[in-house]
Amino acid sequence: MEGRAYLLRPDTPKEGLLRQARSGETEDELSEPIRSQVREAGLIMRPPPVTPNTLYALEATEYAQQHGKFMEFHHAAYKAYWEDRKDLGQLDVLAEVASSVSLDADEMIQCLETHEFSNRVMGQYQEALQHGIRGIPTFVVGNLLFTGAHPYDIFKSAMNQYLESQ
Repeated sequence: MEGRAYLLRPDTPKEGLLRQARSGETEDELSEPIRSQVREAGLIMRPPPVTPNTLYALEATEYAQQHGKFMEFHHAAYKAYWEDRKDLGQLDVLAEVASSVSLDADEMIQCLETHEFSNRVMGQYQEALQHGIRGIPTFVVGNLLFTGAHPYDIFKSAMNQYLESQ
């Protein structure tokens, strides 16, 4: 699996935004229909207090991918944001996530501060826009592109169609 960068809210300021609770949310649960989907999938998604600017997080993810730790970092960042309600726009949080998956946090932070992966991340974002991608997560299976959280059966069907066409 290869991860590609996508800026969901590119207009978010560098310091992030205080997140406003949505109708039907509680302190520990998102609103419907996401609440039910999260429960059904066995995930934890608590409403975070801040909507971060995700550029650093995307660059950190690229760093992790370059070091063979994409999925480990992705899962640890998910936990930090959705379970622990941490601000992924903060370098100290990203360093903590990196360390938790045995990445060199100091080296990663240096890469973020020097914007080593900025051009790559922005290039991936522009490429996504050129392909008509307007949201995340987006999945490409063969020539089929679909966006959003979907039940397992959708992925299974897409993979079966792809495999049958080969």
